[in-house]
Amino acid sequence: MIQNTLNVEQSRQLLKALADPIRLDVIHALAQGERCVCDLTGVLNLSQSKLSFHLRVLREAGLLRDRQSGRWIYYRLQPDALAALEAWLAELRRNCSQSAAPCPS
Repeated sequence: MIQNTLNVEQSRQLLKALADPIRLDVIHALAQGERCVCDLTGVLNLSQSKLSFHLRVLREAGLLRDRQSGRWIYYRLQPDALAALEAWLAELRRNCSQSAAPCPS
């Protein structure tokens, strides 16, 4: 789904997913590694239904991976998506200092 460079739609989807404060809290909570939904509800002080909505948005954006073990679902950050976002931002940074071509007279 996400390659080394992001197209416009992929970058839009990732940035939109990250723009929500609750979803950003989820990202921060997963920064130390995989966590169970039951753990995330307590850490983030969210109901399971509200957390599930935000986890779905992050998963659909490609930022999270999930796995089920018994009745529990565990989530972790998707390193390929983070690498693609990092590469996209680095490309923006490289290009932001380029001067415009002179306008025709």
